[in-house]
Amino acid sequence: MIIAIVQIVVSILIIALILLQERSSGMSGLLGGDSGGYYQARRGMEKTIFYATIALCVIFVALAVYQLYVQVH
Repeated sequence: MIIAIVQIVVSILIIALILLQERSSGMSGLLGGDSGGYYQARRGMEKTIFYATIALCVIFVALAVYQLYVQVH
């Protein structure tokens, strides 16, 4: 039960971090809105948010696998 609650909290944090990321790298590039396409390095808070999102996604997947393992055994 605690693992499910932790997964919910982690998923809410992932959603929040994704929404905080830069808007120009989202759907507008997919739909042709950003035809310039220049490379911009992540710096400062943007870099921290990017790595935190990756770390939380890895934690979320690990919790899901652990929960499956606990249910089987």
